[in-house]
Amino acid sequence: MTTRFDVWAPRPSRVRLAVADEVVEMTLLDGGWWTPVGPVPDGEVDYGYLLDDDETPRPDPRSLRQPAGVHERSRTYDPSAFAWTDAAWTGRQLAGSVIYELHIGTFTPEGTFDAALGKLDHLRSIGVDLVEVMPVNAVNGTHNWGYDGVLWSAVTESYGGPEGYQRFVDGCHAAGLGVIQDVVYNHLGPSGNYLPLYGPYLKTGANTWGDLVNLDEEGSAEVRRLILDNVRLWLHDYHVDGLRLDAVHALADSSPTHLLEEMAIEVASLSAHQRRPLTLIAESDLNDPVMVTPREAGGYGLDAQWSDDFHHAVHVALTGETEGYYADFEPLGALAKVFERGFFHDGTYSSFRERDHGVPIDTAAMGTWRLVVCSQNHDQIGNRAVGDRITEVLDDDQLACAALLTLAGPFTPMLFQGEEWAAAEPFQFFTSHPEPELAKATAEGRIKEFEKMGWDPAVVPDPQDPETFERSKLDWSQLETGRHARLLAVYRRLAELRRTLPELTDPSFSLTSTRVDEEARTFVLERGAVTVALNLGEEPVSLEVRPGELLFETEAGASLSGTTLELPAHAGALLR
Repeated sequence: MTTRFDVWAPRPSRVRLAVADEVVEMTLLDGGWWTPVGPVPDGEVDYGYLLDDDETPRPDPRSLRQPAGVHERSRTYDPSAFAWTDAAWTGRQLAGSVIYELHIGTFTPEGTFDAALGKLDHLRSIGVDLVEVMPVNAVNGTHNWGYDGVLWSAVTESYGGPEGYQRFVDGCHAAGLGVIQDVVYNHLGPSGNYLPLYGPYLKTGANTWGDLVNLDEEGSAEVRRLILDNVRLWLHDYHVDGLRLDAVHALADSSPTHLLEEMAIEVASLSAHQRRPLTLIAESDLNDPVMVTPREAGGYGLDAQWSDDFHHAVHVALTGETEGYYADFEPLGALAKVFERGFFHDGTYSSFRERDHGVPIDTAAMGTWRLVVCSQNHDQIGNRAVGDRITEVLDDDQLACAALLTLAGPFTPMLFQGEEWAAAEPFQFFTSHPEPELAKATAEGRIKEFEKMGWDPAVVPDPQDPETFERSKLDWSQLETGRHARLLAVYRRLAELRRTLPELTDPSFSLTSTRVDEEARTFVLERGAVTVALNLGEEPVSLEVRPGELLFETEAGASLSGTTLELPAHAGALLR
């Protein structure tokens, strides 16, 4: 049984605890753990570790608070001291739900957990069930997307720290909303990572974002335990309802039981004990259903995974953009395949990757809700040259069609902050690295990243410029005016339909069929008794559809006479 100041540090030959104004010697236990040999203070206190002869205190690898930043001492925090009010909360299952992705720092002008609580009624009005929060763990600097974190368990102070986070989760539950936390276990950020001074947290090799985390070499048992304990921290101590696992394809793990499967095992146990659903969602670039295949059938047993193919197919169908990884999605047949089979690349050739890619989904066995889809998200907006939203190039009808495909389609819909009112602000990549050399490298890396997509590097905003961050903040004054109000009404109507039409949440692939006309640019989706029809072309069209009642139409309108549906250019409709 460890005490609160015990630390795993097999690398140094001497470890001392610098706590408050004292330095306490530590002694080595079995397995590379150190424990204080003298008395230590009670209550909240700042502390760090002196490794070997270094007199600079280093933060705790399991730190829960970093009030002075990632380079300074940690501060103790007791999550169990929070006065929760959610004892009656029974959770939200992913199947049938709508997710809303947000970045705490740009979601409101204040950029805090407490300010975000003031917007929960708005989220409920558009049918949101689960709020997905981009990473909130400690990073260097004042603002960041969150994916350069170095202390996985410390909630960033600028948002409100761990107690502010608990108030946010508690408030979401009071409003009937679950919380999904975005977490990053595939790399550590470039500034403030002192873990290698303690032990073999990293191993030889690198992925796109940094050195590989040691999941399968000497010492990896404790590294894995740190990750699994972090999973438990969010789900148990902070009452979170699910985790979005960033870029799991970058987890290099050759262990007999993959980290993801081990995670699924432990989360299933915790879920059973708490008697509420706990959800694990993978962001995976592999297009491999092994992620969400139950363990009984040889899979990892996660609940769901993101489907970029859906985004790409919708984006190309609406914008006509075919550069880079969009190239293969030019035919409307790509959109049809995604709806009927889940992945477009399911063993087919990917021109962007220059190889075959993906594995087919067993559509007879897998539920459609296991794929989380969107028409916009932080990556697909923020990783564009100028972080521009599709609102820049699409008219109101086209934006409503994007919402219709996402919210009336067979998969789990995810919305990105502000899309529901056609927010005018971009979502750009921003950082605040204090180190000049790191700031320069980040800016240069962004420009190089866009070469293959064919975007103009001259227009890429400087991630370090504070204005890049400020430009990305939502302007909530837009909601009641012009196109913003019109689009918001669309999302609210579609939310109402999802609540009333069982076909829109039915998880069966077999319920879904499509037909396309490549020349006329029309797309018809049938889900049981529901028909969704879109005219993606530039001329009005007449479509033969099944008899039904017109329940939704985009701004340009639609007319139904018997089984003939008239759609203007860019318009869409839903019938039942």
